[in-house]
Amino acid sequence: MLRISGVVLPGNKRIEIALTAIKGIGRPLSKRILTELSLNLDTKADALTEPEQARLRSRVEKELTEGELVRKVSMDIKRLQDIGTWRGYRHRRKLPVRGQTSRRNARTKRGKKKTGGSGRTVLTKT
Repeated sequence: MLRISGVVLPGNKRIEIALTAIKGIGRPLSKRILTELSLNLDTKADALTEPEQARLRSRVEKELTEGELVRKVSMDIKRLQDIGTWRGYRHRRKLPVRGQTSRRNARTKRGKKKTGGSGRTVLTKT
């Protein structure tokens, strides 16, 4: 059982894929780290020896991962809001930030449709 940055890596997966369980490490970074340490990409996470685990652990600690990464991203968004940028304004209003249209789309960001008024239809006599 391999534990790095407070995350238990899945032991039955290849180490290249298992490292992606850590927030902030994707496939490209995982591959770069493993080639830097000259570890085989196809070895299972449980098959790593103790010295290899220690080398991998010390190398991953140099990267921005998990809580530190979340804290940095939230501080960056707060900075944008504080200095009054357009992106900060869009974050504050929970609207799409990167230029997407929001008149018809953006349901993922804005949430479920809200009806105007009571939402009730009024029947008329014929």
